[in-house]
Amino acid sequence: MKKIIYSISVATITLLVGCSQDITDTEDLYHKNFDNYYSRPQDIEEAMGGVYNALYTAGPHSDEAIAANLLSDMMFGGGGPDDRSAKNVDSFQDPEEDTYKDLWVQTYYGVNRCNTIIETVPDADFSSYFNTEAEATEYKNQTLAEAHFMRGFFYFRAAKFFGGVPLILSINAPRDVPRSSYTDTYAQITADFKMAIDLFPSTPFTSTPTARYGHADKWVAEAYMARAYLYYTGYMTNIEGQAASDLPLPEGGSVSKSQVIAYLDDCINNSGYGLVDDFRNLWPYSYVNTSAGDVVLPWADTEGLAWAGQDGLSPTFGTGNEEFMFVQRYSTTNWDWGQQYNNRYPLFFGIRDNSMVPFGQGWGWGPVNPTLWNQWDDADPRKEGSILQLGDADQGTGGWQADKGDHETGLVNKKYTTIQHQDPDPEGEDGVKGMFYFLYDMNNGDPMQLWAAQDYVYLRFADVLLMHSEISETADGINAVRGRAGLTSVGYSLDALKEERLHEFAFEGLRWFDLVRWGDVDDAFGAQINVRNSGVDATYSVQYRPETKGLVPIPESEVRLSNGVYEQNPGW
Repeated sequence: MKKIIYSISVATITLLVGCSQDITDTEDLYHKNFDNYYSRPQDIEEAMGGVYNALYTAGPHSDEAIAANLLSDMMFGGGGPDDRSAKNVDSFQDPEEDTYKDLWVQTYYGVNRCNTIIETVPDADFSSYFNTEAEATEYKNQTLAEAHFMRGFFYFRAAKFFGGVPLILSINAPRDVPRSSYTDTYAQITADFKMAIDLFPSTPFTSTPTARYGHADKWVAEAYMARAYLYYTGYMTNIEGQAASDLPLPEGGSVSKSQVIAYLDDCINNSGYGLVDDFRNLWPYSYVNTSAGDVVLPWADTEGLAWAGQDGLSPTFGTGNEEFMFVQRYSTTNWDWGQQYNNRYPLFFGIRDNSMVPFGQGWGWGPVNPTLWNQWDDADPRKEGSILQLGDADQGTGGWQADKGDHETGLVNKKYTTIQHQDPDPEGEDGVKGMFYFLYDMNNGDPMQLWAAQDYVYLRFADVLLMHSEISETADGINAVRGRAGLTSVGYSLDALKEERLHEFAFEGLRWFDLVRWGDVDDAFGAQINVRNSGVDATYSVQYRPETKGLVPIPESEVRLSNGVYEQNPGW
């Protein structure tokens, strides 16, 4: 499998910084500028690489997966005594001033790159690169659709954390604009997603080249319109106390509930995406039973699990995954390139100071709240498929040594954790290494901190089904997801929908946002939970602060730089 790091060339970075015009006004044939760039498919691929590169954040708390899981009720801060930042995020405190700065900064890097494509590509002539004018037009529309979707994605990601944000919608727009209202921010998100849906071709996933895996398409845009609808209407109704039933548009009008349902119907019926046969085959731990030497997880071997991989229908590694719709690609990296190109979620949330086979060590953030384990039906295979019990030989953790960190509960997430195994080559001398070390032939000096090349899944088809059930108030989507897990059908109710989302998407970064939009966040915290803090019995309780309205603080350095233009979020 060809792993991709979304990157932007040095020449393109130079272009984004800007080029000055020589006084002689002669044509510069050697440097890229707005007049000669964005005119070839190669230029577009480089520029789009720059757009996707803005997904990566250097600061770990600006990583959506890390931040959203620590904020949720399913995980504690954990780590060691010196991991104060994880505990602060978990407990809704922020003594530091720039915890989420990289999320803010990368948002505007991404938006600026999207703006450049949106403004320059309409005037580009691609006809000489394609056989027909129709093919050139389709390529242009595909490019503009992807840029509009990604601009909407960046603003949506930021709005979920920060609320209303400054809207900068053109290359030369002033940068010192104030934060837009929550509603105006979502109006722009809606407009971008709608434009993307209208421009994207209706190409089924099964007909899409594997080289485009990880890129957005029409079906992803339709699903994200539904996500924006659920989040905006839920937040306005349950947090702001202003009932909302439609998504606003910037120039008036709206996207209605019925339109969102139609988008989801289109996605379900025509996208080509679907559910893999077994929920557990989505996650890398199922790989070690089929491709990595000796069987190490008896329960998984008995049930014949086989990793579906993370490359769509490409069977290079795995059996083919038709469920992952939009992911953040991670890869091999080294310290010079930046650790953010390797997935830090498995590293930071891995088992603290324990190295076993098949589960490797990490920093011990995010111990699982035992309340989730205790209330989960043992008959649901997603329970053991999502939560790893420590000290259990049948789970491959019999050698676990406790009391290595704080907030230990004996439970960790199993979806995103370091997987390792013995060198599968009988003549190999690598010993025990991370599974992606072997899969991708890593040559990065072999630091265990860089073993986790697992893609982070923003969206999978199961969410499309459950969003359809929630918006249409029908049980078909719920029961399709339950049926995959071997569970009986249920009638629709919001409570049933909430429980299904809790169990299907545990530790996937969705729970926190679900709690906020449902207005359940006030009641989700406060219980006293028994834990071990570095070998000492203790109780742990998180108190949510409702005055924050489910938002995190704007970076204080950005507030200062704005000279009073930005107002800090409430409660911070």
